Amino acid sequence: MQLGVSSFFADYAPAEFTASRFARWLEDSSEHFIVSENEDGPDGFIRLSNGRAAPVADCSSLEISTLYVQPRHHGRGVGKRLLEHGLRYAQALSAPSVWLTTNSGNTPAIAFYLRQGFEKAGTTHFHIHDQAYPNTVLKRVICVHS
Repeated sequence: MQLGVSSFFADYAPAEFTASRFARWLEDSSEHFIVSENEDGPDGFIRLSNGRAAPVADCSSLEISTLYVQPRHHGRGVGKRLLEHGLRYAQALSAPSVWLTTNSGNTPAIAFYLRQGFEKAGTTHFHIHDQAYPNTVLKRVICVHS
């Protein structure tokens, strides 16, 4: 098990998740954000992206692109509540399912999603420059009530 993130990933994240990129996402109608806040400000968010082709078969085009909870708020149910809101959003869109990817070595995240009713749908690779990292694709069927 790896403790922390490598410097390679640590350099990638701030370059990828810039304020200008978030501004573009917020203006894009295919992107949907739900933010959790407390009295001190945001403690996490979920981002759903519509129209995304999954890397494996039998998935819808609705991806949970990001589910992020600040580390100091881990274990308080913030991620679960954000995910529940995201699933309600997917249901309102009449999406048959949602999918996401996570690092295949991130066993706590995979276990979290499996506890929330996701199932493993396959594997893919996350690419940064010339490096490829195995990712697990997880899918959850959305129950649509008539």
